[in-house]
Amino acid sequence: MARDDERNSRCELPPGAFVRLHAGGGRRVAVGAVLVAAVAWLADAKAQMDYDREPINYSTAPCVNPVAKLQARLQNGQAQLDFDERAGYLPALLRELSISETSQVLVFSKTSLQREHIRPQRPRAVYFSDDVYLGAVNRGEVLEISAVDPQLGAVFYTLAQRRSDRPELVRQRDSCMQCHASSMTEGVPGHLVRSVYADGQGQLILSAGSFRTTDRSPLRERWGGWYVTGTHGDQRHLGNLLFRDPVDVNNIDFESGANWTELGGRVNLADYRTPHSDIVALMVLEHQATLHNQITAANYRARLALREQQVLNEMLNSTSPELSPGIQRRLQRAGDDVLKGLLFVGETPLTDAVQGTSGFAEYFAGLGPRDRQGRSLREFDLQRRMFKYPCSYLIDSDAMNALPDQVRSHIYRRLWEIVTDQDTSPTFAHLTRDDRRAIHAILSDTKPGLPDYWMFRHVKESGGGP
Repeated sequence: MARDDERNSRCELPPGAFVRLHAGGGRRVAVGAVLVAAVAWLADAKAQMDYDREPINYSTAPCVNPVAKLQARLQNGQAQLDFDERAGYLPALLRELSISETSQVLVFSKTSLQREHIRPQRPRAVYFSDDVYLGAVNRGEVLEISAVDPQLGAVFYTLAQRRSDRPELVRQRDSCMQCHASSMTEGVPGHLVRSVYADGQGQLILSAGSFRTTDRSPLRERWGGWYVTGTHGDQRHLGNLLFRDPVDVNNIDFESGANWTELGGRVNLADYRTPHSDIVALMVLEHQATLHNQITAANYRARLALREQQVLNEMLNSTSPELSPGIQRRLQRAGDDVLKGLLFVGETPLTDAVQGTSGFAEYFAGLGPRDRQGRSLREFDLQRRMFKYPCSYLIDSDAMNALPDQVRSHIYRRLWEIVTDQDTSPTFAHLTRDDRRAIHAILSDTKPGLPDYWMFRHVKESGGGP
């Protein structure tokens, strides 16, 4: 996994679009002028991935995420938030947003909007569901919330931690973007899980670098600056460790932070909803945050590509519904990036069993849905890899369902080819025959809106396909 500073040194731009025209006579100059204008517009659109312009309109487009819906209910009196004298609005917000307390993970590095309140003795608590992330700082002025909006990606809110007759979830458009819209979030407003070297006060030791954490990260690079409760055998991670500057990264005492099952004596646990910072919840968090960003990036890039096709058609006075080959390739690439995330391509294998402490694994696995054999994409393995069936549960998320039709159709087609063994390329070699059969059956039974050809069984068994 590349370090943050290495990733920030690179800037990846979407591939260019090239158009061929066959014009003759007096039309050549006029068409040439149109193409110059089109190329200039397209270059400007791609250079920045400016999400505040058409067709994204990040700052001004209406939000339809769970937090926006809750705020609407608060405004019209359909919901209310009770204020707790010790925890403020946190318990009520968790309840209204259907976020389980078992998801609690604790981060003690000063990597938050309210960094002055955070230290190893008083970590920030993070809770999450499939589409909402909530950060709570003891003695903090606000609760920090990030919601996954199907069209906009990560949308950020705060809720003041003081009693009010009309508590308001306030959207934040600027301050959060400094960290949550960069190359580390796929260049879109997104979520970020980092592993850092923190000292006894929670300060980052910048000279030692840091890591962006995903399900591809080696465990030895994960969870620096986080507390971790749970067992993981002989595997080692950076969680639970405090460092002195300068850090000798080649001589880290991993043993002292390994296999903690409780945090007593290190944190005043009475200030938290649970006494846990569950290792399984951390693993799900880093997978989910990364895939959310990949889905948002695919959404943005596809909508920008389709907008560029529309602009070119308008400039050329064309009514053809056909997409140029360049635009088609860009839509397919956007889908392929999501597909790899869905199928855990490159996931770091586990070498020992992992077990959490909070009950999160049992809660999460119980959410379903299940196929006719009782199987679910939410079932854990935690022996060799994270999930028993390596296809992400986020395939059924609102964000996934909101992808442009061309991208979603491409993903479904490619996924069908993979799970029916028509694609046996090395990229997906980690999927066994049994994995593919199980994924095909689970999705066929539980995923609404799949194309009709998904009902075909394995090509070698059925004698054919669509």
